[in-house]
Amino acid sequence: MPTLDQPPPDLPAPPPGREARRSRAYLRNIILLGSFCALPVFLFGYVLLKPRHRGADLPEALNNIRQISISLLDFDAEFGCFPDSTTIPAVKAYSSTSLTLDDSSSNKLFRQLIAYELKSERPFWCKTKTTPNKPDNIFMSDATALRPGECGFAYIAGLKSSDPLETPVVMAPLEKGKTTFDRKPYRGRAIILFLDMDAKPLPIEKDGRVLINGMDIFDPRQPFWKGKAPDIKWQE
Repeated sequence: MPTLDQPPPDLPAPPPGREARRSRAYLRNIILLGSFCALPVFLFGYVLLKPRHRGADLPEALNNIRQISISLLDFDAEFGCFPDSTTIPAVKAYSSTSLTLDDSSSNKLFRQLIAYELKSERPFWCKTKTTPNKPDNIFMSDATALRPGECGFAYIAGLKSSDPLETPVVMAPLEKGKTTFDRKPYRGRAIILFLDMDAKPLPIEKDGRVLINGMDIFDPRQPFWKGKAPDIKWQE
């Protein structure tokens, strides 16, 4: 049977025909068009989803502060007021806790809630610049119980449930040692728990203040402070 002559192995392949060139050009155009279409979708998704990711911490903070409110009410029913320096002896006697209890910070005062019945650190956490990581929920010793960076909420000491219901009691993200709030964590909002146990996100002014009744929330002229500056306990 006769065999067909084969081209030499080093002979270059013939150029593609017209149909092949048209097919390749068509495929290339499809890929380019798909890339251009995908780019704005990607950019839109980035712009849209990035702020949502940042804002996703707000619902968690509101949920946690509401858990604190329940514990505060239970504590008040047992000891007659919210945690402060006067309740320390009673809490020690009630719980036999070995934790150091004092009123130097919100961390230390919130330890009373843990010693009493709230056996968790997690409700005291919210995302701030000083609390990048959630607490480990290990709280059996002074070295581990609400250690610095595990509590994101500031607290007003010296209150009880019978005080005016519009009184703020727990808040974030209050800047440490100041009466101004950090605008970054919650898109310009502060989280405030009032004595009626209502938790609200309130706008933070450009200078960091939160206003109620047209005045700074910590202004002694506020009717709920009764002419005295609030006893603010900052988070560690």
